[in-house]
Amino acid sequence: MRTAVIHEWLVTYAGSERVVEQMLSLYPEADLFSLVEFLPDELKYFIQHKSVQTSFIQKLPFANPKFRQYLPLMPLAIEQFDLSAYDLVLSSNHAVAKGILTHPDQLHICYVHTPIRYAWDLQQEYLKGAQLNRGIRSFFVQLVLHYLRLWDVTSANRVDHFVANSHFVARRIWKTYRRPAQVIYPPVAVDRFQPKTQREEFYFILSRFVPYKRVDLVVEAFTRLGLPLVVIGDGANWKQVKALAGANVQLLGHQPDAIVVDYMQRCKAFVFAAAEDFGIAPVEAQAAGAPVIAYAKGGVTETVIPEKTGVFFLEQTVESLVEAVLRFESMADTFDAEAMRQNAERFSPENFRRQFSEFIDQKMSDFIREKAT
Repeated sequence: MRTAVIHEWLVTYAGSERVVEQMLSLYPEADLFSLVEFLPDELKYFIQHKSVQTSFIQKLPFANPKFRQYLPLMPLAIEQFDLSAYDLVLSSNHAVAKGILTHPDQLHICYVHTPIRYAWDLQQEYLKGAQLNRGIRSFFVQLVLHYLRLWDVTSANRVDHFVANSHFVARRIWKTYRRPAQVIYPPVAVDRFQPKTQREEFYFILSRFVPYKRVDLVVEAFTRLGLPLVVIGDGANWKQVKALAGANVQLLGHQPDAIVVDYMQRCKAFVFAAAEDFGIAPVEAQAAGAPVIAYAKGGVTETVIPEKTGVFFLEQTVESLVEAVLRFESMADTFDAEAMRQNAERFSPENFRRQFSEFIDQKMSDFIREKAT
């Protein structure tokens, strides 16, 4: 059975790339396709140092690092791949990967990290964050997003079966494409962390500094509380966040993985204010024995058990987060590190491979049986 794995772009090693890594672990002989591939040599281990078949975008001017500027060309580019020789096609999709062209004798299974956020429910938030919510540039950007939505819905018909990384995303798939999706949670490297029962007094946040992550909300809330907060990460909102930080807030910028693990294993609690599709960091925190204080929306409501592995705040406001932190302070001694670790192990790479493999085997058996009748 010849297998192809398709991902939008290979430039780093983050959540969606971990899914690609596990796909290749299940199907080591698979061929790998991506619109662009600009991985540094030290990261190519997760694609098994495979040769990657890329699109024409790879050779366009300034594609590295500005490949996202070619978004209007990506639907065309993904359709140029010739996958006619493959029996099984696995796409890892958060933008256009699901739009590859297949024929009736091929099985196409698409793992969806999210429908295109900036074209659908988060369009206005993205436009405001990029200061593209008014003026002539805004008009052209919104025109591109309009046609991208039309293509996105049409290309959903090319997928035989959808897999979602959370029930939250499965509902968005239904809302966007009117297609059901099997939920298989993504792999989280829980073995990177060792749960510690003795916690220190500082709170911790690990995040990119982009608007929807709401790092600003967390920093403002802890500045008001006066409780120690350590922040690792950087991004476009750095200046805004720094302006809100009081003396009790440490902004450490980007840090190597060993430093991240160390802080996660020592912190009193991990704080998460985003409405994320799944949210890997809260699972990592639980693997390290750290309770989670999280905004009660998105995938985190499926990974954190209220009052057992964390607490939720119901509104994405400073006041609601402050109330949740004070509530956590009153019950911090009741959280059990081993219970948090056991909950996190539900999302191990081994569980992902088993569930994904079983799903593919079942769908391939059904597909072969249908072709034979």
